[in-house]
Amino acid sequence: MSALLKLSRAIDGLNAWIGRWVIWLIFASTLISALNAVVRKAFDYSSNAYLEVQWYLFAASFLLASAFTLLNNEHVRIDVIAARFSRRTQTWIDIFGFVFFLIPMCVAVLWLGMPTVMQAWHSGEMSQNAGGLIRWPVYAMMPLGFSLLLLQGLSELIKRVAFLMGLIADPAKKAHEKTAEEELAEEIRRLADQEPPKA
Repeated sequence: MSALLKLSRAIDGLNAWIGRWVIWLIFASTLISALNAVVRKAFDYSSNAYLEVQWYLFAASFLLASAFTLLNNEHVRIDVIAARFSRRTQTWIDIFGFVFFLIPMCVAVLWLGMPTVMQAWHSGEMSQNAGGLIRWPVYAMMPLGFSLLLLQGLSELIKRVAFLMGLIADPAKKAHEKTAEEELAEEIRRLADQEPPKA
C-alpha cells in the first residue's frame, strides 16, 4: 500500500501543479477578449480567430482543471442523503462512485475521443468559420483533461482505501477549516453585531 500511496502523492502533486497554472488560461482568455473588443471598436477590425482562441483557452482551462477540482474535493456533490451517514459509509459511497462511474466514464471518453483527435491531426481539420483556427489542439484537450481526471480518480480511490485501512487521515476533509460560505456568514454576523441598536 505504501507504493500506491506514493503514486497517489505523485498524481496529486502533478494535478496541483497543473491546477495552479491553468488559472493563467482564464487570464489569457479575458485579456484576448478585452483586446478584441477594443480593436473591433477602435479600428473596426475583428477576426474569428480571436473568438475561437478564447473558446480554446476556456475549454482547456475547464478540462485541465477538472482533476484539480477533484483533488480539492470541490466538485459538485449532492449530499442530502450521504451527509446523514458516517464518514466510513460516505467513503464507501465515494469508492463505489470512483470504481463504477468516474473511472469507467474517463476510460470511455478516452477510448471514443482519441480517434477524433487523431483524425483531426492527420486531416489538418480547420474551423469552418472564416479566419478560424486549426481544430486538433482543442480536441486534444479532451483526452488530456480526462487522462488527468482518470489519474486523480485512481489517486482518490487509493486514498479512500488507505483511509478505511487506518493508514491515513480522511482525504475528503478540506485542508481549510471553513468554506467561503461559512466565512461570509461569520462576516455578516460580525457586521450585524457591530450595528448600533435602532432608536
